[in-house]
Amino acid sequence: MLGYAFCGSFCTHARAIRELRNLIASGYEIQPIFSETVSRTDTRFGRASVLRTEVEALCGRAVIDTVVNAEPLGPSMPLDALVISPCTGNTLAKIANGITDTAVCMAAKAHLRSDRPLVISLASNDALSANLKNIATLLSRKQVYFVPMEQDDPEKKPHSLVADFSLLSPTLQAAFEGRQFRKLFL
Repeated sequence: MLGYAFCGSFCTHARAIRELRNLIASGYEIQPIFSETVSRTDTRFGRASVLRTEVEALCGRAVIDTVVNAEPLGPSMPLDALVISPCTGNTLAKIANGITDTAVCMAAKAHLRSDRPLVISLASNDALSANLKNIATLLSRKQVYFVPMEQDDPEKKPHSLVADFSLLSPTLQAAFEGRQFRKLFL
């Protein structure tokens, strides 16, 4: 079973849902996980309750959206891999620094205790500035893999990186083989 966690990069949720559908079509069973922000925030991109209903219907499981419910994902409820898609810069920084104050961060910490792959689809406006050190920190961690990413708008958002969500499945397969997929930066 895979864990599939959503963080608050709301503008990328449609791409993350598309890849979630692809994983399900490939035969994966999915345990959905939402950050507290995703679980409770309505935005111009959609209502939190609609996203929850859609994801739970796709996965056939209730969303985990609290620290308490995420903690067993490592030892008591092991996952084959955990995907965070999208992963915000905030969540990336917390994981890199061992902070577990959200459901997604706790899921990552609990999961990494089992020495299984964590795959990150980053979507961050400060990835090439304040968060670059956190990318480097996590690249040096065992079992952490990134979906290849690129600048989405180098002129208007020169520090921003966003994963190429269409490369999630091959990145996951490479992670199961213990290697980073392709080039990290496209």
